[in-house]
Amino acid sequence: VKTVLVNIFGGIVRCDLIAEGIITAARSIGVTVPVVVRLEGTNAQQGLEMLESSGLDFLTANDFTEAAKKAVSAAA
Repeated sequence: VKTVLVNIFGGIVRCDLIAEGIITAARSIGVTVPVVVRLEGTNAQQGLEMLESSGLDFLTANDFTEAAKKAVSAAA
């Protein structure tokens, strides 16, 4: 695995809760590959801000095309 792309459309589940779970998981397992995250839905902006301020090396994207491009670039 060279990179991980997380693409979430949170219709019912809040994106800030998903971001919290991603941060917790990344800290507990010690991710060693780039992680690109795209969130869309309730509290998506808050979730992206949480990822960006986590101190972990997440790459965030505003749409799927941007996320895919970042994932491919990070894997190269």
